[in-house]
Amino acid sequence: MNHVSLVLVSHSEEIAEGLKKLLEQVAPNVGIAAAGGNNGEIGTNALRIQEAIESVYSEKGTVVLFDLGSALLNAELALEMAGGKERVRIADAPLVEGAYIAAVEAGLGKPLEEVVQACEAVKQMVKIEK
Repeated sequence: MNHVSLVLVSHSEEIAEGLKKLLEQVAPNVGIAAAGGNNGEIGTNALRIQEAIESVYSEKGTVVLFDLGSALLNAELALEMAGGKERVRIADAPLVEGAYIAAVEAGLGKPLEEVVQACEAVKQMVKIEK
């Protein structure tokens, strides 16, 4: 792959798959994998996340974005299980907005650290001025 890739981790399979579908329209040249749900139920699964990472892993790097705290634990476990994937970063960013920005930046060919910085900066975004 010629671009940084993305892995979307959500407790909901539908959220992860729907977001993937949106991002594929925004950045069709970026590898994107969804790892949502846990065997048809709400939750996350480290093995499913590991498989998602391996399915889109790029030497340019891979950014993992997640929805809730326990998804982080499974993402970290998945990274340990994947072993040897030094160019994977877990981003501390809101899932939807962060993934959108990450897809745009990756689609523009930005390097891994810039993609991570851009999606993490979204935490400071003000959506409604008061």
